[in-house]
Amino acid sequence: MNQGKIEDAYVTLAYGNGGRYMRELIARIFTRHLGNPQLDIRADASILPMPPGDVMVTTDGFTVQPLEFPGGDIGSLAVHGTVNDLAVSGATPLYLTLNAFIEEGLEFDVLDRLIASMARAARDCGVKVAAGDTKVLRRGEGGGLYLATTGVGIRRPGLRLGLSRIENGDMVLVSGAVGDHGTAVLLAREDFGLKGDLQSDAGSVLPLTQALLNLPGLRFMRDPTRGGLVTVMHEIAQTTALTVRLDETAIPVHPPVRGVCDILGYDPLYLACEGRVVAVLSPDDARHALAHWRALPSGEDAAIIGRLDGPGGQVVLQTEIGGERLLEELEDDPLPRIC
Repeated sequence: MNQGKIEDAYVTLAYGNGGRYMRELIARIFTRHLGNPQLDIRADASILPMPPGDVMVTTDGFTVQPLEFPGGDIGSLAVHGTVNDLAVSGATPLYLTLNAFIEEGLEFDVLDRLIASMARAARDCGVKVAAGDTKVLRRGEGGGLYLATTGVGIRRPGLRLGLSRIENGDMVLVSGAVGDHGTAVLLAREDFGLKGDLQSDAGSVLPLTQALLNLPGLRFMRDPTRGGLVTVMHEIAQTTALTVRLDETAIPVHPPVRGVCDILGYDPLYLACEGRVVAVLSPDDARHALAHWRALPSGEDAAIIGRLDGPGGQVVLQTEIGGERLLEELEDDPLPRIC
């Protein structure tokens, strides 16, 4: 395939006009990095071979600023975020579609780097980009690059997970320290003059989810992205009308995250994670799940952090000093554009 002859340093509106420049953009950047047998840029639709099982679909959009941050970038984040939504639903991700909204003035070198990162993440997760589209926005109408994705995966027949399966007495687990992604993005923005070497936790949670799928007491899994851990807890409490009781001393938080939050007045329990799983299991299987997770590199800091504790529909934190604090539902966005 002709790889195009892009000589400009920056994307211009001409690269979204449907003509030669757009073909060169697609060939030089997107097809070069993302090409595979399912991706036919000359067709309006793709045929996707699917193994037996329940077909699952998810969709997401990504507007993170800055586009590159310690531990990831918008390209890899788009793959991991979509793959993770399928993974916590019990599915094996297979295919992605991609819509790229490129702002006029974005450097081609940056775009190339981001799509290359996306391609690496897709290969690592075992998924293929099967269809895509590009649009060029006028300068000032975007944040450099926005990505929208749809993911398709297969879940084995008979596997059922969901909020409706949660019962009183079930245990709540988290696969690792919370708040890393939100804090890493915050530091990358340099809005507060703070520096640090904290890395985002952005990554695939597929090994973590698949490690639990054979446990009969597995009820529910979710990745705590926007709104963090507390937002997932409120979703559980509101749906089940049960009280979620968390143990503050059990919740893993890395010291740099806690330090930044103490300085700036953030609560790490409300900050986004992009490579963690919250799971609810029966008491009998909670310890087995914890052992499975801690045997994985991405689950070394996993912990049982709470339980479902009778009616009430609230989220209660048992504090380090022995008291209790109601964790209110998130209203204002403490840190916008983090995913």
